[in-house]
Amino acid sequence: MAVPPLDADPGDGHRPDYPPKSPPPPKKPVEAPRPESAPTGSVLVRPRLSARIANRRAANWTLENAPWTPAKAGRYVVTKLTEWGYALTGDREADITEVTVLLARAALTDGGRRISLHLADQNHQALILILSHQSGHAPEGPEGEDLLREVTALGVVSCGTDTDREDGGRRRWALTDLGG
Repeated sequence: MAVPPLDADPGDGHRPDYPPKSPPPPKKPVEAPRPESAPTGSVLVRPRLSARIANRRAANWTLENAPWTPAKAGRYVVTKLTEWGYALTGDREADITEVTVLLARAALTDGGRRISLHLADQNHQALILILSHQSGHAPEGPEGEDLLREVTALGVVSCGTDTDREDGGRRRWALTDLGG
């Protein structure tokens, strides 16, 4: 039996379309309108205070609000710097530990359940940054000035505190020379 070619005229003068037309896609269901504000009784989630450290080695830890946290933070920083190959003298190691302890202790006084410790290095300098994640405290005051005096006395290159205007959490940081 001979099969007629696909482009053969079926006899009524109408040639079917090739390829056949596909059916239109199904319509999307109507989406319910989104609420403009949070419903009563719900908890609003605020963005967290964050640090952006790019193009360098970095490490970070989340630490609980406990009496042993400042000393633990100091050990973490010195251990990580040693892992990165910095040979710290006894005095320099003690100063870096004390800087970290002072910054952590100050962050813990803000209250809250945790603090974040961030460490980065570049060009034989280390940045020690601690975030308190707790709002509701004065951004400036004697605690900040006294803290900066104590940290500066330990031989840091630069140090400071600032408050995130949106979140209210406070950053405390120190930049220290690691020798080279």
